[in-house]
Amino acid sequence: MSGVAIVIPMLNEAAALPRLLRCLATLEPPPAEVVAVDGGSRDDSVAIARDGGVRVVVHPVRGRAAQINRGVEEVAAPLVCVLHADTILPDDAIAVVRRVMADPKTALAGFTPLLSGPETVRWGTSLHNWLKTWYAPLLFRPHLFLRGGRLLFGDHAMFFRRADFLAVGGCDATLAVMEDADLCLRLVSRGRIRLVNRVVITSDRRVAAWGGLRANWIYLKVGVRWGLGFRKELERHYPDVR
Repeated sequence: MSGVAIVIPMLNEAAALPRLLRCLATLEPPPAEVVAVDGGSRDDSVAIARDGGVRVVVHPVRGRAAQINRGVEEVAAPLVCVLHADTILPDDAIAVVRRVMADPKTALAGFTPLLSGPETVRWGTSLHNWLKTWYAPLLFRPHLFLRGGRLLFGDHAMFFRRADFLAVGGCDATLAVMEDADLCLRLVSRGRIRLVNRVVITSDRRVAAWGGLRANWIYLKVGVRWGLGFRKELERHYPDVR
C-alpha cells in the first residue's frame, strides 16, 4: 500500500489547529507523515502543532504556493494530500486517497468541500464551488476540459503523486492566490483531475466575515481575472480574514 503524507500550509492558525489535530488523530489508517509548513505565524500556531505531534517546518517565504512546495520537498511518501488547517477530513481519508490514486490515469484529485460554521451550513456557496469545478475550465480552458481538466482549490484537500508534482515544477510560487487552480492546469498534462464524491468540512470563516453575496462576488471576480490571464496582484481582491 502506498504511503500518504499530509502537508499543512499554515499561517496564524492557532484557532483552527486544535480541531484539526483531533481530526488527524482519528484517521484510520493513519498518514505516513504529517508536516506543517509555517509561513511566519505571529500566534501560537507553531507551538500548538508541535505539541500535537506534528513536524513543523518554518519556511522563510510567505505564501501557500511556496509553503506547499517546501512541504512536498520535505516528505518522502509517494502520495501527498495538501490540507488546509480549517478543513476536516473523513476518518477514512487515507484509504480514499490510496484508492483514487491507484488509477494511473488520475493525476490529481480532491474531496467535495462543504462550507460550514458553528451555526450554519453554507449550502449556496458550497453548491457554487461544486459547479465551479466544471464550468470554470469549460469556459476558460475548454481544450483542457476535454482532456479531463477540472479546477480544484485548497478547500478540496487536493492530493496527488509526489513524483508528478515535482515533474511539473510544483506550485507557481509567484502566485499569492489561485496557486491551487494553477496546479490543476499543470498536472492535467500528467492525467485527469477528479472531484471525489466524499465530503470534507471546511470552515465558513471567509463567508462569515464577508457575507454570502460579497464572498461569492470575490470568488467570482478573482476567478474570472485569473482565467483571463490577469494574474498579478490578485491578492488585492482577496482580503485575509485571520
